Amino acid sequence: MTTPLSQFNADLSAASTADAAQAALHRLADTLIGAKLFTVMTVDMETELASRSYTSDPESYPTSGTKPITRNSWFNHVHDEHKMFVANTLADIADVFPDHELIGSLGCGSVINLPVVHKGELIATVNMLDAEQHYTPERQQIALEQLTLPALATLLTVAQLEG
Repeated sequence: MTTPLSQFNADLSAASTADAAQAALHRLADTLIGAKLFTVMTVDMETELASRSYTSDPESYPTSGTKPITRNSWFNHVHDEHKMFVANTLADIADVFPDHELIGSLGCGSVINLPVVHKGELIATVNMLDAEQHYTPERQQIALEQLTLPALATLLTVAQLEG
């Protein structure tokens, strides 16, 4: 019997493109905790820009372009403290994300932003969104315990593939 993690390992090992590597992480996250919307945002603190390197919804959330990093309570929590951010209602999402109306229109009302940290620095966030109240304490624990290391492995693989 193939476990989700062993399937991820096989998929990541076989990935020859950044998109394929991140798709492997997407499948793992969807299998373990579910995600109607899944994105990966890389961060460059020297330029203070974030860019979407992977998306499950290229029409609503394309991978092109960059956006300035906004220093707010979410930034402090995820970027500075390297803690996972969770919101389980659209109202809570609206407190920190200006695109909350688009998020809601996609049937999403809860989010987990999982920080990916390498050498003590945040290099990306893995963003999983689903229906309101979807990210129960159990799913949050699974994200921390079973997605943190695969997310780092994925981002390091992407860096190697992109040279």
